[in-house]
Parts: sequence; structure tokens; C-alpha cells
Amino acid sequence: MAVSGARASGSGQALSLDTLVRLGRATGRSAMPGGTAPDDGLTALRRLPLPDGMVVPLGCDAVAVPARFGAQLMPRLPRVGCVYADETHWWWIVPADSDYALRWPSPAHYATGAVLPDTSRGSLPALIHRPDGTVPYTPPIPLYLALCRVTGTTPAWCRPIRA
Repeated sequence: MAVSGARASGSGQALSLDTLVRLGRATGRSAMPGGTAPDDGLTALRRLPLPDGMVVPLGCDAVAVPARFGAQLMPRLPRVGCVYADETHWWWIVPADSDYALRWPSPAHYATGAVLPDTSRGSLPALIHRPDGTVPYTPPIPLYLALCRVTGTTPAWCRPIRA
């Protein structure tokens, strides 16, 4: 369903509610998969590029974990989506807003829009795992729980409440 009166700037194309939701929470960020963000005159953002044929119906974010944890996480997951790696990190593609009301355990880094941090200016991480099918996601809750397990972190909902 398109929203009447809502148009993509300069395109004349109606935006669906799904598209509007993926534009971002209060930041106006774009949820375009792969490549770079639209040129807004600021530094170009580098995103993890999704393989050809992948669709992102829920938007696209990424969770980076230190490389030493990467191989430990793979067998703990019921489904593994697109995973990228460089010398220091493994990057897991998750649906957009997988950080909503969830604090990912340290030393993980949550990358909104699958945008790499400014500190990673070398080559893009290499795709090391591509799932069967066209959906690139690793389910975020099993990834979160597996990451808590390998880092020895208690999941947020299991922590005692402090007055």
C-alpha cells in the first residue's frame, strides 16, 4: 500500500509503508543494501555489498564480532545468512532494527544499514558464507544468544533488576 502524498525526493515515486519504516528511526538513514549511501556531500559511507539476487524485505543491518568468535558462532546457529570477514572481524547480515530494545554484548559492533565504521578504510570484508535462497539474514535472536554464550555475557532479559 502506498502512502498518498509521500514521494521519494525528486523521483515522483510513491513510497510504501514498508519503505518508510526502513528509512530509519529518527535518523533518516537509508536502508539501501550494498554499495555506498547516496551522496549527501559528507564522507561516502561504505556498506557491505549484498550478493546479486539477494532481497532485503526487512532492511539490512550488520553485527560485527571479533574474528576469534566467528568460527565458534557458525555451528551454534540454526540458519546462517551472509557472513563477511576481514582480518579482524566477521560481519553477520541481520534484518534492520535488530538492535531495537536489545543491547548487543561487547565486543560486538552493531552497524545500522550495514555501514562499515570509519576505521575500516581498507578493502571491503570478503563474503565467506552465502545462504541458499535469496534472503541474506542470520536470525538475530539466535545470533545474540550465541554471541552471549561465547563471550560469557548474560542476556539482557536474564539480568537482575536493580532499584
